[in-house]
Amino acid sequence: MLDHERVRRLRAQALAGGAREDSVEAVVQRVFAIQAQDATASDLGIRVRGRDITAQAIRTAYEKERSIVRNWYMRGTLHTIPSDDARWVLPLLSPRILAATNRRYQQLGLDDDLRQRADHLIRRALASHGPLTRAELTEHLTTLGIPPDGQAPFHLIRHAALTGILCHGPQRTGEATYVLLNDWLPTTGRFRWEGDAALAELARRYLAAYAPATLEDFATWSGLPVTWARRAWKMLAESGAITEYGTLTMLAGRVKELPGSSDTPDVRMLPAYDNYLIGYRTREVSVPALHQARVWPGGGLIRPTVIADGLAIATWTRGSGSRSIQVDAFEPVRPQIERGIDMEKEAVVGFLRPTS
Repeated sequence: MLDHERVRRLRAQALAGGAREDSVEAVVQRVFAIQAQDATASDLGIRVRGRDITAQAIRTAYEKERSIVRNWYMRGTLHTIPSDDARWVLPLLSPRILAATNRRYQQLGLDDDLRQRADHLIRRALASHGPLTRAELTEHLTTLGIPPDGQAPFHLIRHAALTGILCHGPQRTGEATYVLLNDWLPTTGRFRWEGDAALAELARRYLAAYAPATLEDFATWSGLPVTWARRAWKMLAESGAITEYGTLTMLAGRVKELPGSSDTPDVRMLPAYDNYLIGYRTREVSVPALHQARVWPGGGLIRPTVIADGLAIATWTRGSGSRSIQVDAFEPVRPQIERGIDMEKEAVVGFLRPTS
């Protein structure tokens, strides 16, 4: 079952069988959310699922087309999602994130009144001067008596994001800026899900990008309670949207879609913190147990990984100036896989090469 499970997951994630999307927007729509704590890793996560996608094309999608947006979503961490979905995902997830952060707010002396005043100040500053960097917003926050050092400015900026005031905007000399969400993102006439309908839709999007999976996998990925996941599964089941796949769940229309096979291994170089490695509660489908400590060494790190037909076979690191890549294979690899690694190394180096 593990092989079939892996192949279906890979196809859903555009990571095997030659499956690749032709545009940045199509990649993000397919996988719904790209982990974006690390901006370069996020870009590489889009690249690996696309066909000849450049770093400039990703910047264009963020800043000119504004078809994708980076902000705090699942588990309160930075993700890149389709812009059309930003306005319904945030109200579903943010209340629990804000509640979970309340103790930290109190430790930093950020009571309700101060957070509301900071929200108002940030909104006014971005309306007058935006886009602004974190340092520039921090300077504005000091007028409220917020010390510029420490974690308080970050948490106030994140609070403004979680309350729907701001999102990430254009880069300025390689540094992130923030903008007013309602000014930056295009408004559409698409239906906006709310309440339980939003919960069910998030679960459906998850299954479209990660299935076969379990409701516990969905809870792990989303950061929502298992009780919420059960409610989402129940709603999807009652509507006929899902079906059982052994002990797992898939969208009903996809069970008969059998992925094709190839004699040539599909080798991909995943970035650090890639969705494929963190989108599930357990890891045995993607990384052999013997080598899991090399991918998850501790301290919250998840290393860049080479996969061949979805199974991790190595980790990799960038050399100085992004002009070289070092691959550390878990075991000796076959010549076919070695050729695939060489092609991916060349593609990654080209992607990371500065344009001028």
